[in-house]
Amino acid sequence: MDGQQQYVLRTLEERDIRYVRLWFTDVLGILKSVAVAPAELESAFSDGIGFDGSAIEGFARIHESDMIARPDASTFQVLPWTNSDGNAHSARLFCDIAMPDGTPSWADPRHVLRRVLGEAESMGFSCYVHPEIEFFLLKNMPDDGSAPEPADRGGFFDQTTSNLAPDFRRQAIETLEGMGISVEFSHHEGAPGQQEIDLRYADAITMADNVMSLRYVVKEVARSQGVYASFMPKPFPEYPGSAMHTHFSLFEGETNAFHDPAEPNQMSATGQAFLAGVLQHAPELTAVCCQYVNSYKRLVMGEEAPTAVSWGQANRSALIRVPNYSLRRSASQRLEIRLPDSAANPYLMFAVVVAAGLEGIRKGYVLPPEAEEDVSFLSSAERRALGYADLPLSLGSALSVMESSELVAQALGEHVFEFFLRNKAAEWETYRRQVTQFERRRYLAL
Repeated sequence: MDGQQQYVLRTLEERDIRYVRLWFTDVLGILKSVAVAPAELESAFSDGIGFDGSAIEGFARIHESDMIARPDASTFQVLPWTNSDGNAHSARLFCDIAMPDGTPSWADPRHVLRRVLGEAESMGFSCYVHPEIEFFLLKNMPDDGSAPEPADRGGFFDQTTSNLAPDFRRQAIETLEGMGISVEFSHHEGAPGQQEIDLRYADAITMADNVMSLRYVVKEVARSQGVYASFMPKPFPEYPGSAMHTHFSLFEGETNAFHDPAEPNQMSATGQAFLAGVLQHAPELTAVCCQYVNSYKRLVMGEEAPTAVSWGQANRSALIRVPNYSLRRSASQRLEIRLPDSAANPYLMFAVVVAAGLEGIRKGYVLPPEAEEDVSFLSSAERRALGYADLPLSLGSALSVMESSELVAQALGEHVFEFFLRNKAAEWETYRRQVTQFERRRYLAL
């Protein structure tokens, strides 16, 4: 048993923690949990916890269902919820999923990301990410499909919004910080009820774990204040959707590989090739970054969400932005990918973006000219005339592009790639068969 595992067991005893929650994520990015008593954790470190993988989305078929969850001691955090004595009553550990013979499961999103980061490491890079996570606070959560009501009427950066959950962001941030998750910014977003919490940069595996933890914390804190939190990409047709703009950077040791003061925008040749790789493969990545039917209600003309393959600096209509807030700080050089929404599986999304960027570096992709127009208001024909390819604007079209992508297939691995396509094709077909109120109102009199 290593030192970190010993520290975990000692902390459980010293703080009288009664439950340990073992967390992992399915292929669609849904958090799963199994609780064990502290007395069972030592054997879980050595042997793992067996479970039925066929019951988890995308993990295993019924005839190969035995799987093992191995807790990662480095992810140990005491959860901030207390019992009647005021003491912490549970802690959590993220798990890696393995097969009975001990080999990593190809269906484990954590393993998918770790493989891609291993490729980056073989090229001399480590990857750091910093997401901006948007979501809605709601007064109600209707289960009949009717529209919910936002918890406030605030707008962008508003300080005072309503009496409902006035301390929500403060409590959520304190809870995250108490779990060792650093928050860089938080503010009210543009739509009524819409919030944003930005996490401070971390390595990609840690950050994917942190995103899953944030979703859990946000929902729990919202519930404690009498409101509901939703990471649905577009709950309201009249308001902007919820994005997860994510900043990426590669480092070579302590040096930011994206920074070169002699280059335009101070973006190094490595950074330009990475950016070009993501641009080149962006249509293939869209289904992973925007994985639900509802995701594409966010990607519409006239709003800041991207609809075309383009890049710029201050241009927030572009798919990828090169922020220039801190030109004198070389460590801050990064790319902001504006495609992902708040419901994306962070492990898979990070994996495919990094894989595309690494492909650009390996093959020396050339960066196209910067977009200086407001791309969001250009028609498809106008964009093509200016050299901007369209992004898929429905789940069905995104799956068609992804299906032929060798890069995404290699990044996700055969098992996850095929399951994702099957699952999402079924979702698209179910949606396509729906007859909506819009259609009845418009066409019933024909």
